[in-house]
Amino acid sequence: MKGVVLAGGLGTRLFPLTKVTNKHLLPVYDKPMIYYPIQTLINAGITDILIVTGGNHAGDFLRLLGNGKEFGLKHINYTYQEGEGGIAEALGLAEFFAENNKICVVLGDNIIEKNIKKAVENFKKQKEGAKIILKEVPDPNRFGVPILDGEKVIKIEEKPKKPKSPYAVIGIYLYDSTVFDIIKTLKPSDRGELEITDVNNAYIKKGTMTWEILDGWWTDAGTIPSLLQASNLVAKTGANKLE
Repeated sequence: MKGVVLAGGLGTRLFPLTKVTNKHLLPVYDKPMIYYPIQTLINAGITDILIVTGGNHAGDFLRLLGNGKEFGLKHINYTYQEGEGGIAEALGLAEFFAENNKICVVLGDNIIEKNIKKAVENFKKQKEGAKIILKEVPDPNRFGVPILDGEKVIKIEEKPKKPKSPYAVIGIYLYDSTVFDIIKTLKPSDRGELEITDVNNAYIKKGTMTWEILDGWWTDAGTIPSLLQASNLVAKTGANKLE
């Protein structure tokens, strides 16, 4: 399985911090934000990794990460997203890299306390389709929210005013190679972007979506309050722990 870290975008919710650097290079406690999703993949046994970046500071990733020696990697792959086409468009740039393998996609501002090793191992055994990872949160209306029927996920609603479950779909996704065919069929949302929720709902319609609950805390770091929260959580309990 291969790993993809999506680290593009302009990070407008973090202005003025992101006027001079990419969001994913900002510090979360004692490390740059991008270190955490990379370590999440490595902890799950995934060492063939692509970084999708964009904006005016893409070269800074190469200066910071190089070929991944600091992480024990021999090589890191990079590609560039032009413009603001959304998460699904950014993922579409990874088709050449995936080479028909299953992939694990991590949004670059997602930080977890523990690891996703179990979810990755279970997905390797899954014949086809996709897997999402859920976490119970106090404010699910801020996220994509799954509608569940027992073990089955019926639909994902994006930022619903009245969430039908207490769970958020966190920014870690597992897909088979048909994800790229799905992306090619998508139409831009009202925001003018290709939405990852539409990708997930396409798998749900096919009946090939599975899900698991994340153990330990999770946060994104895409706003000023959540960036602060992420730093505090890492300082207090650590992140990317293997057990």
